[in-house]
Amino acid sequence: MTDADCAACGGGPLSLRLRVGTPLDERGLIPTTDAYGQALDDIVQCAACGHRQIAHKPSEVELLSLYVAARADHYVHEEEGQRTTAHATLAQIERHMITRGRLLDLGCWVGYLLAAARDRGWEVTGVEPSDFAATFARERLGLPIVQADLLTAELPPASFDAIVLGDVLEHLTDPLAALKHIATLLAPGGVLYLALPDAGSRLARMMGARWWSVIPTHVQYFSRASITILLRRAGYAPLQIRTEPKTFSVRYYLWRLSGYSQPLSDGLTRLMAAVGLADRLWTPDFRDRMGVVARGPQKP
Repeated sequence: MTDADCAACGGGPLSLRLRVGTPLDERGLIPTTDAYGQALDDIVQCAACGHRQIAHKPSEVELLSLYVAARADHYVHEEEGQRTTAHATLAQIERHMITRGRLLDLGCWVGYLLAAARDRGWEVTGVEPSDFAATFARERLGLPIVQADLLTAELPPASFDAIVLGDVLEHLTDPLAALKHIATLLAPGGVLYLALPDAGSRLARMMGARWWSVIPTHVQYFSRASITILLRRAGYAPLQIRTEPKTFSVRYYLWRLSGYSQPLSDGLTRLMAAVGLADRLWTPDFRDRMGVVARGPQKP
């Protein structure tokens, strides 16, 4: 695949949609989740299917080195909310399962979804490249973690009843190849769950380059239509697409607001702390994040 090809449908042509980036060799690959509108390059749109992606993608080597060194301590302190989100995710997966079997979380981060799945009776495995996150999941939560690149980790083929990619696919330069590889890991009848930003949502369209999912580590911008096209190209049968909000504390969401205005973030945080609401769990549904369940390709 080249930068001239659409990552979703394989077609084109691609034309400028949002002017947000600067060339990679000028900025470098800078991870951030609290300063928005900072993509690695301009965002282009496919004329055939409407999928959006950055105009020039970084190499897989650059991306892997970034994620190995990644850490985010604030996520560790948001365990209750993340477990709440995890149980909602697992309930959606289990609607399409006969029984709980083996679950693989690719990009499991600190492991809260895996821990929730283990509590529900799943046999779990996680893959995570980050030193910080893999160590936390293994040592603090007692989870079986393979620390490796998501798509080159040594895993038994055709052995997982469910595979989860939570906020992962939008980071991959070749999502079609990734989905085809993941299909080899699914057991017959297994399901794939994806959680990812919805670039076709009303909020994303309204905010444009200032949408909070426009950050340097995101190279793909899927809509419901383009993710459906990609899944079918990879041989999957989409079963469900729905809005999938996350649960965090009020304090966390107000911290994220600092990407737009630090004084506003600080002021609202002080106010919520004063009235005793800062640490309350909150699940705001901005309708710009989707959860997708798909049945894996039929085995020959």
